[in-house]
Amino acid sequence: MREHLGFRECSVADAEKLTAYLAEHVAHEERRPEQVRVELLARCREESVEPPTPGRCDRIVGAALRAAEEALTALISSRLTAESIERIMALVAGYVDDQDDAGSAGGGTEGEDAPPVLGTIKEAPGNVSLETMLTEIDKLLAVRAIGLPPDLFIDVAPKVVAGWRARAAVESPSHLRTHPVALRVTLLAALLHEREITDTLVELLISTVHRIGARAEKKVTEELINAFKKVSGKENILFKLAEASLGTPEGTVRQVVFPAVSGGEATLRELVHEFKTRGPVYRRTVQTTLKASYTNHYRRGLIKLLGVLEFRSSNHTHRPVIEALAPVARYANAGNTTYYPLGETVPVHKAMGGDWAEVVHRTDKRGRRRVVRMVYEVVAFQALLDQLKCKEIWVGGADKWRNPDEDLPQDFEARRAENYRELRKPLDAAVFVDELREQMTAELALLNDKMPKPGWLDIAERKSGAIRLTPVEAQPEPRNLRRIKGEVQRRWGIVPLIDMLKEAVLRTGCLDAVTSVSGGGSLSAELLAERLLLVIYAYGTNTGIKAEASGGHGHTEDEMRYVRRRYLSAEAARAIAIQIANATFAARSTELWGQGSTAVASDSTHVRAYDQNLFTEWHSRYGGRGVLIYWHVEKKSLAIHSQLINCTASEVAAMVEGAMRHGTTMDVEANYTDSHGQSEIGFGITRLLNFDLLPRIKRINKVRLYRPVAGEPDAYSQLTPALTRPIRWELIAQQYDQMIKYATAIRTRTASTEAILRRFTRNASHPTYAAMLEVGRAQKTIFVARYLRLRDLQREIEEGLNVMESSNGANSVIAYGKSGEIASNRRDEQEMFVLCLRILQSALVYVNTLMLQDVLDEPEWADLLTPADRRGLTPLFWSHVRPYGEVNLDMGARLNLTAVTVPGPRIPAEADDEQPADRA
Repeated sequence: MREHLGFRECSVADAEKLTAYLAEHVAHEERRPEQVRVELLARCREESVEPPTPGRCDRIVGAALRAAEEALTALISSRLTAESIERIMALVAGYVDDQDDAGSAGGGTEGEDAPPVLGTIKEAPGNVSLETMLTEIDKLLAVRAIGLPPDLFIDVAPKVVAGWRARAAVESPSHLRTHPVALRVTLLAALLHEREITDTLVELLISTVHRIGARAEKKVTEELINAFKKVSGKENILFKLAEASLGTPEGTVRQVVFPAVSGGEATLRELVHEFKTRGPVYRRTVQTTLKASYTNHYRRGLIKLLGVLEFRSSNHTHRPVIEALAPVARYANAGNTTYYPLGETVPVHKAMGGDWAEVVHRTDKRGRRRVVRMVYEVVAFQALLDQLKCKEIWVGGADKWRNPDEDLPQDFEARRAENYRELRKPLDAAVFVDELREQMTAELALLNDKMPKPGWLDIAERKSGAIRLTPVEAQPEPRNLRRIKGEVQRRWGIVPLIDMLKEAVLRTGCLDAVTSVSGGGSLSAELLAERLLLVIYAYGTNTGIKAEASGGHGHTEDEMRYVRRRYLSAEAARAIAIQIANATFAARSTELWGQGSTAVASDSTHVRAYDQNLFTEWHSRYGGRGVLIYWHVEKKSLAIHSQLINCTASEVAAMVEGAMRHGTTMDVEANYTDSHGQSEIGFGITRLLNFDLLPRIKRINKVRLYRPVAGEPDAYSQLTPALTRPIRWELIAQQYDQMIKYATAIRTRTASTEAILRRFTRNASHPTYAAMLEVGRAQKTIFVARYLRLRDLQREIEEGLNVMESSNGANSVIAYGKSGEIASNRRDEQEMFVLCLRILQSALVYVNTLMLQDVLDEPEWADLLTPADRRGLTPLFWSHVRPYGEVNLDMGARLNLTAVTVPGPRIPAEADDEQPADRA
C-alpha cells in the first residue's frame, strides 16, 4: 500500500526534518500542542510520510515546541543589554520562598520579603482612586528602570508573549531560578512588558477625570435640589406685577408690587432663586466644585501621569490639546499662583469655549484678561479625556490605546484581492453600491405593493410615528413537553450538576486542551481531571474553591488552587467550552432537532461585582455596580460564546466579536439582538462582515425608511409617511476601500471591533464612519422593510430572543453562590467565572440533548410530539438537576446513556520539579 500510494515510513531523518519544520514555521507562533499536532499530520501528508504513532507524534511535537522556545528565548535575550539582563536577574536572585507553590489562587505570591518590582507587577490594579493611580505609576517607573527595549517583542506572536507572561506570573522566584538564563530572562521580560501597565494608566486617567466631573455635578445637584421649588403661574405673576406697577407708578415696591402677587415677597424670592439655580449659575457652580475636587485630591496623581505617559496625535486639529499639557506640567509646582505669567503662551483649544469661557479667563485687579491656572488644568484634562476616548489622541507604548493606524492591516495593499475575496465583496465599488441599491429598491417595492393589505401593519401620518405594527400573536402552547421532561426525571432521577459536567467531559474528551501554564506537571491524567472538574464547578456555581474543598472527594483547597493556577487558564477554559459545544452539534439527531442552525441570539446580563476593581462600573439601567456578561446562544439553547465587558462597553462591538470569534464549528449567518442592535453603525459593520443583523425594534413607530434614489418623490406612495432622504451613494463609493480595510482589521484581529467603534462613534465627522453609517442606513431600511412585511420574520426574532431569556434563567440557577455576586476584585478571576459558567451550561445542554434523544428514540414517545412541541423542544431545562449541595465526585459512576462516547481525557503530564511530592 505504501509503495502504491507513494508513502514511506517515518524514519529518524524524517522525524528530525518534521521537528525542524514545525519549530520554524508553526511552533514559534502556535503554542498549543494539539494544534501543532494537526500541522504535523498535514505536513506528513505533504511529504508522503506515513503518520507516526501517537506516542511518537507527542515526542515530535514536544521537541518542536522546545526547539522553538529555545530559539525565541535566545533571540529575545540577545536583544537585551548586559545591564538590563543583570537587573532582570536581580529580581529573583538570592531569594528564598516563604511559601510553597500551592499558594493562593491569585498566583505567584512570594512572601513578606518579596522583591518590590516582582511582587507589585503580579498584583492586579485596584479600583479607580488616587492611591491606585500612584501605585500603577510607581509600577511603570520600576519597570522602565529595568531598561527593556520598546521593540523587544515586536516580531513575536502576541499569544506567545501572553503565554510567557502567564507562566512567569504563576512561577515562584525559586522556580524561575532553575530555568536556563535565556528562558528566565525572557519570562521575566514578558512579565515586565509595560504595555499592559500603560493601558491601565490610560484607563485610570479616563475614569478619574470622568469621576471628577460626575461627582461635582452630583454634589451641586444634591445641594441645590433641596432649595429648589418650582414656581407655577409665572405668566400670571408677570401680568399682575405689570398691572400693579402701571396702576400705581408712584408707590413703593413693598406697598404695590408685593401685595399684587399671591404669597407676596416669599413667592418673588422663590422665583429669583429658581432662575439662579436653573440658569448659568448652576453650570458655574458645577465648574467651581469640579475645580475644587481636582485641586484638593486628584491633581497630584494626574500631574504625575503627565510625566510618565507620552500623548501623541496623527491629526493636527487635536495638537492644541497635547500642547496645552506642556504649561500644565511646567507650572505644576508653581504653588498658589492664580494665573499663568503674562509672558507665557497658553495654547487655546475648543474645550476652552462655551460654558468654560467665563471661568477659564478672569480679569485681574489691573483689568488685564488672564488665564486661571487651575481651571485651565481642569479643562485640559477634560479635553484630553474626550480625545482619548475616540483615539484622536493616543499613547506611546500602549496596546489598547495605541496609534489607531496600527489597528489596520499593514499588508492590506499587497493582499487586496485576497482580503476582498475573504469578505465576499467585489473589488469595484460601483458593483457593491449597485447590489445594495437594487436590494433596497426591491424590498421597498415589495413592502409598498403589500400595503395596505397586512392586517398587522398601518403606515400613515400621525404625531406618534408613521408606522403602527400589531404585536405577533401568541403561538400554541406545547402540551407534551412537561410529560417528556417528567420521563427524563423518572429514568435518571435527580442528577447532580457535577455528574453532568463529569459525563460531558468523559464523553467529549475536552480536557485534552488543558496543558500546564508553566510548561510542566507530574499529575496523572485521572487525578488532574478530577481536580479540574472540581475547580470548574467551584467557579461556575460561584461557590468558590474553599467551599468546594469541604466536599467528600478527598482533594484539599491547596491542591485545587494549584491546579487552577497551573492548568486552568482562560484559553484552556474557552477551549473546553468550545469542544463541548462542537460535541453537542455532532451528537444532535437531525430528525429531532432539524438541520444545523446558522442563527444566534445575543444579549448582555448584568452581574454584581465587588467595587475594588478598575473594571467594575455602575450600570444606570440595572442599578448597582458590576460587570456585563455578553452571551451568544444558538437557537437550540447552546451558548457558543461569552464575553466579560464593562458596563459602558459597546454592545454592538460585543455582538460582532461573538459572531466572528466564537470558535465553534457553527457558521453564524444571522444574529438576533434586542433593541441595542438596531444602531445604524451595527447594520453597516454586519453588512461588510457578511452576516445579518436581526434586532427586535421596540420603537418601530419612530423608524424612518431611506429612499434608494433621489428625484422620485412619488415612488413608494404607500410608504411616504415613513420615508426620509435618499442614501448618499457617492460617499459609500468614495470610502469603499477604507471600509473594507476596517472590516478586514476586524476579520484578521489586527484590531477589535470595540477599538474601531471607539474611534468612530465619538467622531461623526470621520469620512469612513459617515460612509459606514450610510451603508447601515441602507441595510437597516432593507431589514425594516422585510420585518414589516414578513410575519414569520417577526416571530423568528421573538423566538430567538426568548431562547436568550431562557439561557439567562439557567445561569441564575447554576451560579447560585454568593447570591450571584462575583466576589473577586481580579479581572482574571471574574473572567474565569464567566467561562466556567459557560462550561457548566454547555455540559447541561449536552447531557440533556442525549437524554432527550434516548427518550424520543422510542416510538411511543416520539409519536406524542405535535408541531408545537417540536417548536418548543429545548435541551435547556433543569427540573431534574441538583446544582447545589455536597459535592461527591465519583469518576467511575456514569449516566446510563446509549449515545456513542468519545475516549476520555488524555492530558499530557510532563516533569515538574516544583510539584510537591505529596500531591504527585
